[in-house]
Amino acid sequence: MPVPYVDIQNLTKRFGALTLFENISFSIAEGQRIGLIARNGTGKSTLLSVITGRESYDSGAIIYRQGLRIGYLEQSPVFNPEESVIDACFNHEGKEEKVLKARQILTQLKIQDLSQPMGQLSGGQQKRVALANVLITEPDLLILDEPTNHLDLEMTEWLEGMLCRGQRTILMVTHDRYFLERVCNGIVELDDRQVYIYRPGSHPAYDYYLEKRQERIDNQRAEVERANNLYRRELEWMRRMPQARGHKARYREEAFYELQQQAKRRIEERQMRLKAGNVYIGSKIFECRYVSKAFGDKVILKDFYYNFARFEKMGIVGGNGTGKSTFVKMLLSLVKPDSGSFDIGETVRFGYFSQEGISIRDDRKVIDVIRDIADYIDLGQGRHFSASQLLQHFLFTPEQQYNYVAKLSGGERRKLYLCTVLMRNPNFLVLDEPTNDLDIQTLQTLEAYLQDFPGCVIVVSHDRYFTDRVVDHLLVFKGDGNIQDFPGNYTQYREWLSLQPKESAAKEKTPRTSHRSASPSGAQERMTYKERLEFQQLETDIEALTREQQQLEQALCSGTLSVEQLTAASIRLPQLKEELDQKELRWLELSEKKQ
Repeated sequence: MPVPYVDIQNLTKRFGALTLFENISFSIAEGQRIGLIARNGTGKSTLLSVITGRESYDSGAIIYRQGLRIGYLEQSPVFNPEESVIDACFNHEGKEEKVLKARQILTQLKIQDLSQPMGQLSGGQQKRVALANVLITEPDLLILDEPTNHLDLEMTEWLEGMLCRGQRTILMVTHDRYFLERVCNGIVELDDRQVYIYRPGSHPAYDYYLEKRQERIDNQRAEVERANNLYRRELEWMRRMPQARGHKARYREEAFYELQQQAKRRIEERQMRLKAGNVYIGSKIFECRYVSKAFGDKVILKDFYYNFARFEKMGIVGGNGTGKSTFVKMLLSLVKPDSGSFDIGETVRFGYFSQEGISIRDDRKVIDVIRDIADYIDLGQGRHFSASQLLQHFLFTPEQQYNYVAKLSGGERRKLYLCTVLMRNPNFLVLDEPTNDLDIQTLQTLEAYLQDFPGCVIVVSHDRYFTDRVVDHLLVFKGDGNIQDFPGNYTQYREWLSLQPKESAAKEKTPRTSHRSASPSGAQERMTYKERLEFQQLETDIEALTREQQQLEQALCSGTLSVEQLTAASIRLPQLKEELDQKELRWLELSEKKQ
């Protein structure tokens, strides 16, 4: 039997008149990796804070295994701005072997300068240092609040592998559904102040959760319908009965009021897909004409050409700092290119959702924030979609719509910001990290909206599940101005990459260049004999370098390297990646020629 680490019994937490959860009970046993799912604003982060002892609770009990060590990653960690990165990881512990492990983890999380003061790091970098701090302490129970926020795709996949190794015990909040699926073996859902537990056994956790959750909602809906039918009959009895009632009648009257509460219970409704309004966009979208951009020695774009097609849905992926957001801001004329230009069609109306968000006054009501933009969206043919209907689709109840913005959680503010973008009825949506802090149900609504959207879309995102559902091709920013155009979604791109070192790679579908990512001139050339030999050698070299990279990364994660070995590996790894990128780029150039 698994050893119980934490047992939560009849726990209740209130903020004034608001009850976040009431009499909830569940346990976390050794080896369980639990994902906590709930809508924005329903108390996920508060529950984690209560379990870790940072917040009080109103009633119930939390029983911990004796001597249990908990590591807690907060959503917004706070550090002393003057202490160094490495000191921030060792306020409590300074053993040499732990320092070695810290260096390895921080390297994987792309924190290079360990002497840099924490105050000089961005919020995302500080979150990564906090994550490293939690991992190196090797606690019995890891409690993680949005661990993949501010991680790029490479770091997210590394963290997935690390959390899945060994017999780790985890409770985490995440909206990254691939991460949830691959790491967790159980799910706890917080809904309507109660918890529902899903233990899938051998089934994938997220798929099992979706199936069983729908069964639960269908059953609850049927119960409410039965209660409504009975309530109508009992209401008629209440109207007919005289005021002076006997004992049996009084008992039936008390049962009537309980039935009334059950009949009025609000069950999540199946909503129709939210579709965009009456938008039109011409055949000319935008042409990126040999654009270059650099910040000092850091090259973002170099003579980059791209002709964006009508109705295109593009995903932009790549490591942090490779220039994804800068590219978007140049398109929107928020950042000026060093050379080249963007030629944008006259009919294009951008809707921009930025990482930074916007400032929304706390003293405004939610509905008024949207009505300030428009009262409704014109759907054509006399139909329209009101501000209130838009908010309801994004899970703002009628009561919440008349709350003040000050009462909203961070995730609810992000949802409101998203609604302000959509309410302007643009025909070209540019979404920079739209999935951060949004709950899964909101993400499902947004995915359906974008799938049906009759205009153009650019999505910058580290959320692989979201990208797979929405985009039809990718721009992969690799750094140093190296940008690859791939005709597919992220999963297809990863599968394509996995084939590259193999001999069959040349026969696989390669990224298109056509009029999009290269000069629009050019007929396809044939390889010379010398180029064919080079092409064959490149395949051999890429396979060997990829193998070496995998071995180095495994060694860095092992915690067994000496100081000298760690130093050598840390120097070799970036050199190796640069060499691999150059050879892959040359391989792609040659593979575009006829053999």
